[in-house]
Amino acid sequence: PNDENDESLRLFRPDLNMKRLSNSMERISLPGHDFDGQELIKCMKKLISLEKDWVPKGEGYSLYLRPNVLATNSNLGEGRMESVLLYVIASPVGPYYKGGFEPVRLICESNYVRAWSGGTGASKVGGNYAPALKPTDLAQEKGYSQVLWLMNGDVTEVGSMNIFLVFDMGDGKKEIVTPPLSRGDILPGVTRNSISQLARTWEGYEMVERNVSMEEVASASKAGTLIEAFGAGTAAVVCPIECIHYNGEDLEIPATGKATQRAWDELLSIQYGKIDHEWSDKFY
Repeated sequence: PNDENDESLRLFRPDLNMKRLSNSMERISLPGHDFDGQELIKCMKKLISLEKDWVPKGEGYSLYLRPNVLATNSNLGEGRMESVLLYVIASPVGPYYKGGFEPVRLICESNYVRAWSGGTGASKVGGNYAPALKPTDLAQEKGYSQVLWLMNGDVTEVGSMNIFLVFDMGDGKKEIVTPPLSRGDILPGVTRNSISQLARTWEGYEMVERNVSMEEVASASKAGTLIEAFGAGTAAVVCPIECIHYNGEDLEIPATGKATQRAWDELLSIQYGKIDHEWSDKFY
């Protein structure tokens, strides 16, 4: 709900979440990956309707839903699973930014690896997150909020979020770039997909999915043509980036830019029902 008087309940693009869950299960050979996503959505709607008093009210507040699947074989050992448990965690959450729309500072990481081509980076599995804990701790010890993951010198993800970079191409034209899914190391985030679709309708912007090297980012920063950068994910929605540490140097980035703010405003307007949109699934 958007305010204290709004009793409606909405899910944001649950169909894409079901598709990603199915693909992730298939990637690690869990049985039942071809489950009926619409039936699980019906179950979640029923659960939320019964537990609606747990849904916090007001912009920035929501009931966070996370479907999980665990293997439940009766034996220990490596091999194909024969049975699984599918369950959904629901937790009330407050605003991601306690003090407002706060930009973050990043440090590039190439010694430790989060994901790689042919791995599970494109799947929502726990193995993608555990390897990131130590590098994140090291980054925070150095005064940076998150890690910007590199693979062969190319930008991949920021922390556990997808990344968008905005370049000034001259003549009033701007390019919004996010790394492609084709390499198999990038998680197909629902927020990423949504921002990409919205940005393709923005006048003066060209939305592009392509490889972008950190050398290109550094050169554009020094030339003043990297005018914005932001992360995107379920929890934060949009996260402005104000600095990237690379090769011993802090690259300062203007924050918060117009595209970053627009992505935030448009997504929240859809999620909280301020505007009617097919992505906002009102069910109560």
